[in-house]
Amino acid sequence: MANRGIPGHDPSPSRCLSWLSPNLHRPTCFAPSMNYDAHEIRRFVSQLFQAHAVGREEAERIAESLVESNLHGHDSHGITLARWYLSQLETGELVAGVPLEIRRDLPGALWADAQLGFGQVQCHRFVELCCRKAETAGAVCGSLDRCGHVGRLGEWVEQAARRGFAALMAVNDNGAVYTVAPPGGLDRCLSTNPIGVGIPTRDQPIVLDMSTSTVANGKLKLARLAGRPVAPGLIQDAEGHPTTDPGVMLADPPGALRSFGGDQAYKGFGLGLVFDILAAGLSGGHCPPGVAGGVEYNNVLLVVWNPELFAGTEHWLQQAEGLTGFIRSSRRQPGAGPMRLPGDRGHALKRQRQVEGLPLDDAMLNPLREIAARVGVAPPAALPG
Repeated sequence: MANRGIPGHDPSPSRCLSWLSPNLHRPTCFAPSMNYDAHEIRRFVSQLFQAHAVGREEAERIAESLVESNLHGHDSHGITLARWYLSQLETGELVAGVPLEIRRDLPGALWADAQLGFGQVQCHRFVELCCRKAETAGAVCGSLDRCGHVGRLGEWVEQAARRGFAALMAVNDNGAVYTVAPPGGLDRCLSTNPIGVGIPTRDQPIVLDMSTSTVANGKLKLARLAGRPVAPGLIQDAEGHPTTDPGVMLADPPGALRSFGGDQAYKGFGLGLVFDILAAGLSGGHCPPGVAGGVEYNNVLLVVWNPELFAGTEHWLQQAEGLTGFIRSSRRQPGAGPMRLPGDRGHALKRQRQVEGLPLDDAMLNPLREIAARVGVAPPAALPG
């Protein structure tokens, strides 16, 4: 059942790390990170899932998705989630090997049931189906319910953008997790409700991937484990006072995330509100406060547009190229770095980490090493130096 006040409750995706630190306010200390080859980490994660009766094709898809998040610098949505997924597999919250069940298929709409399958598997299939339909329909709105945690939304809208389609995606947590207080409020009422938008260009796609809260739950967890405060203005304690201590999220009573927007947080709150309703209302899922005995999973909203069947692909690309070039040529304030568009940082980090390796510390790897030892999977070896 949904919960916003029981001590020790730690919502996903950060929930998967809670066991690492027995003291809520005193993080465990770990050795500095070492670099690992991305192919070796994919092998390691895939074999962990295969050792838990997940088919090879699905296991490799999950591993590829998680490692992609690490490559793009989103470690909170990378391989650290594997332990959570494996625990869900054991409890039946996730089910391996299930097909995507189509509930309703219309020319411009698709409603499907993921049947508690892995988000990295079912969401990949769902995006592909919606893109195929958009080839002739022009625009397709899809909704998907009972889907395992889909991870980084940027991956899925980029999947569509690389095929030449524009895409918008939003998810909610089926009303089972909510950690965000409304502006001026004390109680948790919304989940972080991320939004992803993919824009095809002649070069790398523009990929917007953002939470409607100030920050994702998983990033608060990583800060807590590292023993560092978070930036001011992101969270509040149970009395509504601003704090930089991420431990308040697990206090009794707990603190809350704030919606993004600072003094105008009603903007982030408004987006979180409407996308929660859209994701749950169209899929058959639930908004907070959920239902008694409700299960935590993602409900997904996806809209895909085919520019060719509107004003044409060439016009689209000209407009995208013109605007991005105009923005990149704008003058910079003294001391400001180069202009970056959504997705620039992730693309640059991926190129760097493909060469230098993935920086992973014991906080991420030790839990997986312990599982690997039990099931006979060889742990990854760090790169030399």
